[in-house]
Amino acid sequence: MKAYRVTQAGERPQLVDVSTPAPAPGEVAVEIAACGLNFADLLMVEGTYQDTPPAPFTLGIELAGTVTALGEGVEGLAPGDRIGVFGGRGGLAEAGCFPADRCLKLPEAMPFHIAAAFLVAYGTSHLALAHRARLTAGERLVVTGAAGGVGLTAVELGARLGAEVVAIARGADKLEVAAKAGATHLIDATSEDIRGQLKALGGIDVLYDTVGDPLFTECFRAARPEARLLAIGFAGGKVPQIKANHLLVKNITVMGLYWGGYMGFAPEVLTGSLADLLKLWEGGGLHPHVSHRLPLTGIDEAMDLIRTRRSTGKVVVEPQR
Repeated sequence: MKAYRVTQAGERPQLVDVSTPAPAPGEVAVEIAACGLNFADLLMVEGTYQDTPPAPFTLGIELAGTVTALGEGVEGLAPGDRIGVFGGRGGLAEAGCFPADRCLKLPEAMPFHIAAAFLVAYGTSHLALAHRARLTAGERLVVTGAAGGVGLTAVELGARLGAEVVAIARGADKLEVAAKAGATHLIDATSEDIRGQLKALGGIDVLYDTVGDPLFTECFRAARPEARLLAIGFAGGKVPQIKANHLLVKNITVMGLYWGGYMGFAPEVLTGSLADLLKLWEGGGLHPHVSHRLPLTGIDEAMDLIRTRRSTGKVVVEPQR
């Protein structure tokens, strides 16, 4: 089978032929129909992601497909089941084996390319906004990288929770995408005095930041007393250095959110969140945005779309095309 593999950290991955694996105890074998790309995939190539496995490994942290076989001891799943998987790796291949406890049955009506774009992005934003920040109706939510994979879902979910959403993104086209997802106010990330623009709106109650510095610091300086600042990622390449005395003066809370980490210490929080999100999707309440769908042979182009930030929402690779 074909798989997109990292053979050594920092070196360009290659699409190679590998043996089709058989499921170990506790695993399921999956024919992979779609894999959603994430910024984490780029970090794994460089070896800088917090959960980078040792090389060699196959990229692709979230996927959707059909169960083809069960390992010993697996219950609750059967061959032919349509599932989504947060595997942490292995999604950019024609097939793979994954722990059964990382698999989730999909609604029959959910297309595979939508399922592969759903788990990480919506899961991250839902836990960040509803569980960590406790966002409430009427609060002002600012989202950086608002047209990206997770940022766009934060805009949509924030609007559903009744927040006044301010979207910060680069360029009119991306801001238009954020507006369609529910943003009330739009700020171009290349504009001057972002702090001033945010303060003119009344300041920030909750910040959902996917970019990092210098944008994080501009938003930090526009935070209202008792604001909650969510550190989601650092796509801009710079990790903010936060001054604790400034936190003290405004009674500000800064909190991190690594969605995958809940698998280790509170899996019931993660699975409960996903169950709620799937019900919302089934009821027509969520509208995943996939800007690009490519075959596995187009993986280099797909990765470059993420690297150069030319995509909006999610990029999905479909190995069976």
